Amino acid sequence: MTFPQFRWADFILPSTLRLAPLLEILVEPVGCKTIGQKIELGLHEALVNAVRHGNFENPRKQLRIRRILTPNWLVWQVQDEGGGLPDHARGTALPTALDARHGRGLFLIHQCFDDVRWSRRGNRLQLASRRSMVRTTGVF
Repeated sequence: MTFPQFRWADFILPSTLRLAPLLEILVEPVGCKTIGQKIELGLHEALVNAVRHGNFENPRKQLRIRRILTPNWLVWQVQDEGGGLPDHARGTALPTALDARHGRGLFLIHQCFDDVRWSRRGNRLQLASRRSMVRTTGVF
């Protein structure tokens, strides 16, 4: 009997907006350039939100990111040290006011991933893309 293989990698780093090198590593398993750019955009928004709104740009706080590769899904979990986003603020719609101060990032995140889930506390966001939509590098 063979079991499906799962791989994961954990990244723990200071809360910073210098995200380009990390984003490259996080999307490395995505083989399709177009889908990789879409995923990178969504991850960028999630990480910026975690740094700015969760950790209030405090470099002494940390971001924890876990990348999980399964036979059917590519999953990223982004966690900050903040108090969490309340349920009512986890909207998926684009803000109607052009000068809205919040909401566009969450809208983009929902456009970039097949599945978006929040932890109960609201300080961990899980983002997933189906493998059927993504060609990946490497062998499982």
